[in-house]
Amino acid sequence: MRTPSDAAARLGEPSYVWRFGQDRRLAMIARWGRLAAARAVIDIGTGVGMYLEQLARDAPLAVGTEYDFARARQAAELGLVGVAAAERLPFPDGSFDLALSHEVLEHVQDDRAAMAEMVRVLRPEGRAVIFVPNRLWLFETHGIFWRGQYHFGNIPLVNYLPDPVRDRLAPHVRAYTARGLRDLLAGLPVTVVHHSQIFPGYDNLARRRPTAGRAARAITYLLEQSPARILGLSHLLVVEKAA
Repeated sequence: MRTPSDAAARLGEPSYVWRFGQDRRLAMIARWGRLAAARAVIDIGTGVGMYLEQLARDAPLAVGTEYDFARARQAAELGLVGVAAAERLPFPDGSFDLALSHEVLEHVQDDRAAMAEMVRVLRPEGRAVIFVPNRLWLFETHGIFWRGQYHFGNIPLVNYLPDPVRDRLAPHVRAYTARGLRDLLAGLPVTVVHHSQIFPGYDNLARRRPTAGRAARAITYLLEQSPARILGLSHLLVVEKAA
């Protein structure tokens, strides 16, 4: 029998509550994905449907796919959801104006195939908005395996270890360098519209210590406009399919 920690190790933890951090990312999705003009959008790896519910408020058609059946069933209470792997999306070519992949590619079996599928289902001039973990973030946020046991939580400096060591501690999840992420686009009919790194929402910190939370947001969001952004929590990659 699989436990909640097994699911966290295999699939990561989706967004369960809507807070400042999610609202901030939604604004990025709306801006870079041109959500206001999108007729059809897809949320690939929708988790329990938190972002799908928000996307459906703006797009005439919003659908989600989720690999895990239990999560897909829960997400279906918030929108149109089908069970599917990111590497094999059950839609024809050119079906969507916007594709969202929010912290999903790091968990799939074949991230190159998943990227290719995301591009395939986009319409010409459609955009994909992609968030993935940054290898230069100071913490591995998906936990590690140590002496045969999975330990969930933020583990410092794991991503700075050599690949063989990091992959032994965190075989269940990838973290991407900027170059490694862009390498997934090789041979695909897309252009990069935007690529940056972003810092967290600090929602837990802001709840416990509001002043410290506001300070963390002010300082690190300012860093997003500087070369220091390379240390951010996640990559934000936006690509547009060729006309």
